[in-house]
Order: sequence, then C-alpha cells, then structure tokens
Amino acid sequence: MCLILLSYDAHPDYRLILAANRDEFFARPTAQASFWGEAPQLLAGRDLKGGGTWLGITKNGRIAAITNYRDPRSYREGAPSRGRLVSDFLLGTMTAADYLELLKEEGGACNGFNLIFGDTERLCYFSNRDGFPSTLGRGIHGLSNHLLDTPWPKVARGKEALERLATEGKDPSPEALFAILADRTSPPDHLLPDTGVGLERERQLSPLFISTPDYGTRSSTLVLIDRECRVTFMERTFNGGTEPSKTVTYRFSVSF
Repeated sequence: MCLILLSYDAHPDYRLILAANRDEFFARPTAQASFWGEAPQLLAGRDLKGGGTWLGITKNGRIAAITNYRDPRSYREGAPSRGRLVSDFLLGTMTAADYLELLKEEGGACNGFNLIFGDTERLCYFSNRDGFPSTLGRGIHGLSNHLLDTPWPKVARGKEALERLATEGKDPSPEALFAILADRTSPPDHLLPDTGVGLERERQLSPLFISTPDYGTRSSTLVLIDRECRVTFMERTFNGGTEPSKTVTYRFSVSF
C-alpha cells in the first residue's frame, strides 16, 4: 500500500474503517483479492512476484497492511520481500505483541517499511525506519511512505475527509470512502516532501490517487469491521487507468 487511512474506534457503529490505495508499477503481476486456496481463512490480494500481500484480513480477525518507506538512497537490491511481513503475520499464530518483538529483531533486513497489524481488539504499528513500536490509539490515522501520521498533504487531506465521515455518525457509504481514495488533487510545490526522487516525481506521487504512464494506483480497498465483528471487504482495481476494471465484495463475521 502507499496510502492507509484508518478510523480506529472513532465511529459509533464501527471498530475499524480502513480505506487504502495500493500504488505499484503496472507491469508487476498481481492477483485481485480473494480467499487463498492454500489458506482459505485469508482474504487478500497477492503479489505474484514476491509472493506476499499488501493488505489482508482473516476469518478470525487478524488484519495487516503495509506501506513502503520512500528513501531511494537506502534501497538495497535483493532484500527480503516486505509483502511477506503481512502474509506471515496473517497466516501465523503469533500475538501482535510477539510479532512486534520479532520485527524489532529482524525488520532491519528489509527495505524501509511501515506495518499496521493486529486483530479486532488491538492494532499495532511498526516502522523499521523509526524503531519505536506502538499500539494505535483510538482516532483517525494516516500513513503513506513516511512514518505514521506524518502530515504529508495527501495524508492530511485523506484524514480530514475520513474524519468528516466518521464524526457524522452515519453508516459510511462505500462510494463516499472510494471517493476519498479517488482524489487526484495535487498540492502546491511548497507543501511537497523531499524524499530524494526529484520535484517532478514528488508532484506525480502527491495525490491520493496516482496516475502516471507506468506507475500508479492499482487498487483501492475498504475494510469495515462493525461492533458485532461483521466484516465488509471491498476492493476496486484499476490496472493502469482511472476507471475501475472490477470491484469485488466479501462479507463475513469474525469467528473467535
């Protein structure tokens, strides 16, 4: 993922409202979200190159999502796949607290990442570019390609839009959430971060929804978990264009 917006225990009817965009090169092979054949409890998309995933949830309520930390100067060829950090947690039995300890010990082998993971009772955050693991508090959170709640324009804009929906107290419509993720507004240059990719690339990467000839928003995903632990999972794929090619919807109740 390259943008994750969260309303965590901040809506009267929902424990979690998650809205996320996955940005990736269009040539990278990808499978749309589904329950995995070899792990039928896991609902996630799949990176067909690295083998892992960027976001997923299980029938027993384990959830995880990852973003890359943008720092091209520190990128290492041949580092372990960051998507495996998501699937390893989802397919495992380790508690979130124990997985935090594992990430502190082994996360440095990967290129820069931010991982949000946990279950219906607790969400944790870890970045191997920060080193300070934490438990997420209730409220509105945003994560792109820097640390949690870094006020990049896209993060601030997305959080503000999600907070408006959450504080209305109404059942948020999927289309309203997808509309937040589809925002292609570009902020002025003086608000852009400097992550080492040059000004023109910063401009291209600055909207919530990214579209360039070879790279952009491949999918938008919604995960809603209500107070009865009923899950709605929706994924809308784009495959190189702004018009969605397919939307899939899954609903189930968490089984403890």
